[in-house]
Amino acid sequence: MVVSQNSSQRRPAVWHEANRTYLIDCLSQLRRQLEHKAERAIAAPKPHQSWPLPLLMLQTHAQVSQQVLHRAIAQGSALKKLCQRLRLNPFEVNVLLLCAGVELEATWGPLCAAAQADPQRPYPTFGLALALFPQAHWSALTPDAPLRRWQLIRLNPEQPLTSSPLRIDERILHYLLGLSYLDETLANRVQPVTLKTELVPSHRAIVDQVTQLWQGRPSSDGYPAIQLCGPDRAGKQAIAAATCQQLGWRLYSLSTFLLPSQSHDLQRFIQRWQREALLTRSALLIDDDGATPEGNHTQATLTHVLESITGPVFVSSRDRRSPGHRVVITFEIGSPTSQEQRLLWQASLGTTANQLNGYIDALVSQFDLTAPTVAAIGHSVGQSSVADNGSGTAAPGDRLKQQLWEACRSQARPKMEDLAQPIVSRAHWDDLVLPTEQKLVLKDIAAHVRQRATVYDRWGFGGDTGRGLGISALFAGASGTGKTMAAEVLALELQLDLYRIDLSAVVSKYIGETEKNLRRVFDAAEMGGAILLFDEADALFGKRSEVKDSHDRHANIEVSYLLQRMEAYRGLAILTTNLKDALDQAFLRRLRFTVRFPFPDATQREEIWRRVFPKTVPTEGLKPEKLARLNVAGGNIRNIALNAAFLAADAGESVEMKHLLEASRSEYIKLEKPLIDAEIKGWLNSGVKS
Repeated sequence: MVVSQNSSQRRPAVWHEANRTYLIDCLSQLRRQLEHKAERAIAAPKPHQSWPLPLLMLQTHAQVSQQVLHRAIAQGSALKKLCQRLRLNPFEVNVLLLCAGVELEATWGPLCAAAQADPQRPYPTFGLALALFPQAHWSALTPDAPLRRWQLIRLNPEQPLTSSPLRIDERILHYLLGLSYLDETLANRVQPVTLKTELVPSHRAIVDQVTQLWQGRPSSDGYPAIQLCGPDRAGKQAIAAATCQQLGWRLYSLSTFLLPSQSHDLQRFIQRWQREALLTRSALLIDDDGATPEGNHTQATLTHVLESITGPVFVSSRDRRSPGHRVVITFEIGSPTSQEQRLLWQASLGTTANQLNGYIDALVSQFDLTAPTVAAIGHSVGQSSVADNGSGTAAPGDRLKQQLWEACRSQARPKMEDLAQPIVSRAHWDDLVLPTEQKLVLKDIAAHVRQRATVYDRWGFGGDTGRGLGISALFAGASGTGKTMAAEVLALELQLDLYRIDLSAVVSKYIGETEKNLRRVFDAAEMGGAILLFDEADALFGKRSEVKDSHDRHANIEVSYLLQRMEAYRGLAILTTNLKDALDQAFLRRLRFTVRFPFPDATQREEIWRRVFPKTVPTEGLKPEKLARLNVAGGNIRNIALNAAFLAADAGESVEMKHLLEASRSEYIKLEKPLIDAEIKGWLNSGVKS
């Protein structure tokens, strides 16, 4: 076993030694031609004089046997690979070696000057090459020929073509010596990618498909570009890395934001990348996940890059991109399947999973996590559990479940920027004053969310399509009747994040913009199944089934898109409206639950007044039965109570009826309605008229 490891470790060193020896041999043969040419031009050193190449000489102890040398060359020397992959003919190879010799040994310069019978030209030129090598041909000098197309050599554009000094590109010189590094044009833009995690079977199947598309295809024929779409950025990168690993290629990633903006720089980048891809058998992963489809400049640049690069290219983006004229094959990359996520959890938690008693199903049902995220959470929580057990304070199963849930919730928390407002849920069932019928429906909604794993997965109601598995509800009622509080109660009960989306802000007058905004909301929330509260549904859900013009037609498309996403959303999506009758029945039938929040009657208002003040608030002489005569909703009652608390605090007093009277008058002014005597009669015990 030790012998095998040593042999494996020596293999790269042996190749490097053999590669350098082979390069020395090629340069020595070419040097003899150059010496012969110099001898004929002017008095030159004796034909049999040997001039050393000190920069390339191997150490005495590192001499390579002919057998090892031939085996290494058979595997492919750097020079041989370069010639094959860039399609150089013998004359072009000699020109390249002539330029390499001048860089590697100082005595080659005087030889070039002697061969050209001009002491002012101690450098190689096309003129010298045309006279020196028997296979010389003028076509090798053209910009489309490999030497100049791939920028293997550089010349001075200010001088005549045949007399301009020729210099080998530094990256190519080091490549011939067996030294691998990225060209400076690429180094600050592309990054190497390696496979860091094991792929789940559904992703491995995509790797096999891409491998079949690319395997055995001659590079001259070009490769179809592979577009990987979906929100799982890490999963797409892993698929690209696994494909390249399977094909024996390197993989580099490039963000579209780092593509050169200037046309000249972009062309130089494309040319250098194509050269690098051919020399090192590399593929490019263009990361377009952070870009937006409407970014016209970025999209045009990406299209140009795809059409210009003929080598293997992946494009990673959330949405499909227009490929231009190049053949692009698209794969939708979803998260690991439910079964795959269960296996990932079991693998990451190890023996700790035995304490969960089937709780993994609940995690998989609620959270749509990637493989690296599951691994990180499992490792972190598993270590915490071991530490607790070691300290003698073993966490019970319930505590471990809570740790896992909160870790998943934290990792999956969506970032919806300006489209949604997070709401901190503090309301409990006891805070919600509603008729019994409405409360029962809300409890049914909670049960649906909580038991979706059992019903959809284990009992098979989910089927194979995944359609209609979302839980959607409509909360209808006047402002202040408790719609938002009900959503808070559900969020706290289910231990989920709650986000409010103002549909009046999401809806855009520009065609297509509303769907883009809605897509951003659902895509961001999908991983964690947060509760989405779409406020002001009237802005989108008016009676629009009758199509009179193109605007009505597109409005219906927007509504259909929202309902479609709600039906497929793995969390709970709630629509709120003040005008239920204004909504079209055809749309309402697609919602699973409808909860009408009635305007509270006197009994309900009295109950709200009894609960509105926290127990820590000092109160004196409050009369809930009289306060209930105020004909306002629960939201207004809370506003009045809060305003009264500030008035009492400012006066250094407990909250009394006089503070509530003043606060009520302010609230009624805001509501633009009169505060009648019947509502406040008997509030104050003094003889002063209320």
